[in-house]
Amino acid sequence: MKISVDNQDVFTLSETQKKVIMNDIAEEEFENDMKRRLHYILTHKYEKCLERLRNEWMPKLKGRVPSIPTNDEAFAQLIFSQPEYKDRSQREREEKLKQDSSFKVQ
Repeated sequence: MKISVDNQDVFTLSETQKKVIMNDIAEEEFENDMKRRLHYILTHKYEKCLERLRNEWMPKLKGRVPSIPTNDEAFAQLIFSQPEYKDRSQREREEKLKQDSSFKVQ
């Protein structure tokens, strides 16, 4: 069983690994069970990230925007449109630059 994302293989279960799992999960349920588990993992990650995004940005948005969307997609797009929004890579690059510049000053 191969798991692909955007047509790129990212994970493969060998036949032996599949048989080990099928020791606990019926063969006829195996494929659907694996899909369900992958769906759960990715959905759970999204929900936790969205929760952290909400917790960080709700106080920042109050008083700044006339209304805050209740729809998750619209809410996220509102945050991403804020001029000071930075994703993790941007925040880490800026932090590294700060650290590098503080070492040079000393």
